[in-house]
Amino acid sequence: MEDLVALALRAAEAAGIVRAEVRVVSPQRSLHLAVRNGAASALTSSVDHGLGVRVRTDRAWGFAATTELTPVAARATVRTAMRLARAAGRSQHRPFRLLEDPGPTAGEYATPLRIDPLEVPREEILSLLKAAEARLHAGPEVRTGLATFQAWDETKWFGASDGSSYRSRIVHVGAGVSATAVRGADVQRRSLPTSFGGDFAQTGYEFVLGLGLPELAEESGREAVRLLDAPAAPSGPTTLVLGSDQLALQVHESVGHATELDRIFGSEAGFAGTSWVSPGSIGSLRYGSPAMNVVADATVPGGLGTFGWDDEGVAARRTPIVSAGTLVGVLSSRETAAELGLTESGGTCRASGPDRAPLVRMTNVNLEPGDLSFEELLEGVEEGLYLATNRSWSIDDKRLNFQFGTEIGRRIVHGELGDLVRNPIYSGMTPTFWGSLDALTDERTWHLWGVPNCGKGQPFQVARVSHGAPIGRFRNVAVRGG
Repeated sequence: MEDLVALALRAAEAAGIVRAEVRVVSPQRSLHLAVRNGAASALTSSVDHGLGVRVRTDRAWGFAATTELTPVAARATVRTAMRLARAAGRSQHRPFRLLEDPGPTAGEYATPLRIDPLEVPREEILSLLKAAEARLHAGPEVRTGLATFQAWDETKWFGASDGSSYRSRIVHVGAGVSATAVRGADVQRRSLPTSFGGDFAQTGYEFVLGLGLPELAEESGREAVRLLDAPAAPSGPTTLVLGSDQLALQVHESVGHATELDRIFGSEAGFAGTSWVSPGSIGSLRYGSPAMNVVADATVPGGLGTFGWDDEGVAARRTPIVSAGTLVGVLSSRETAAELGLTESGGTCRASGPDRAPLVRMTNVNLEPGDLSFEELLEGVEEGLYLATNRSWSIDDKRLNFQFGTEIGRRIVHGELGDLVRNPIYSGMTPTFWGSLDALTDERTWHLWGVPNCGKGQPFQVARVSHGAPIGRFRNVAVRGG
């Protein structure tokens, strides 16, 4: 594979080409298993291979890919990418810069793991899922029980015309359970350890074994049934305490996407949208309260956004995004960082596979913990609501106005968790909402949640990212019962 990368780079040594990048992915594997109501309901296994070439003239990029890992196909793919770059350059009236990165330019990166999830017998995984799914049925009201498992494995070789190169093997895995209870027209769902397939990490099958799926399933089934008897969430402004998993999704939607520099520049407007953040506001914009500190960290162990180097050869790094409530950084590539006048790339340029050109993506965008225990945080709430586990979400294309529904809510009365409430929905505007943050729990409740389904780009790409979050307390948030 190293020889194939080198051959493609030599083929890109042509007049007018100022940079070339080659990625060979072989193999790129995935596995999805699911058990629904006692029977296997999904078995999806895939193995892909490919080579992607991106070249740049002084004015434009060109990208092409092939599934044939041969010298002939590699040379043909390079020629296609060069033709596309030259054609695109005819409509560009000014040259653009690309930052040179001073970080390490060569090496190897591999996911630390004990048990390869793609090598575990499928019968063993299905047996675990069946055992967990059986315990979801806590009563006749549970009409649907679902237990799922997913894993991905990607080996990549990268080389660029500036001499940078690396090899990486990254493995992601996760699982979860969900119970759906029905009574008449009322439908309640309870998912654990969180929704959207469960929790995910960059590690081995030992992560799935450590989730305790059967025990989580029993809790999930019981709470789904209990929610059928719970009153609707009260409506009106209140003090809101968000569980770690819901707060992680809030970070993803209203901070992560809003601080992607291509969205800020408007170049993702056609599909993913833009951002309420303007380029000139970086360094001065009041994004939230002084309790808010967010970092993009591609070095944190176990993250789905953790790697050795991104798809431009930039070394993984930790970049402050929000410091004491002020926006101080963004997610960027070499090109977008140069356009903004930054001194280095954020190292967040990634592609979902060899058949896609890299673009600005989240790594692990984490909300830093505070200094309170959960009990101390609750003590500051005379009356409010605790919400956890996302059920629905809606946010505009500027990442400004939003509405989120959660699977579960509990009243908080005199600093104590009380009765369940169902169908809670909260809404707000991004800077107002984050400005109402007045307390966070400490590292004991901070958790790095894996999100396997972040979509962006044309052609469409699905990325896997992570978000670390504690439990947060927000004042005067609009809530209603759905």
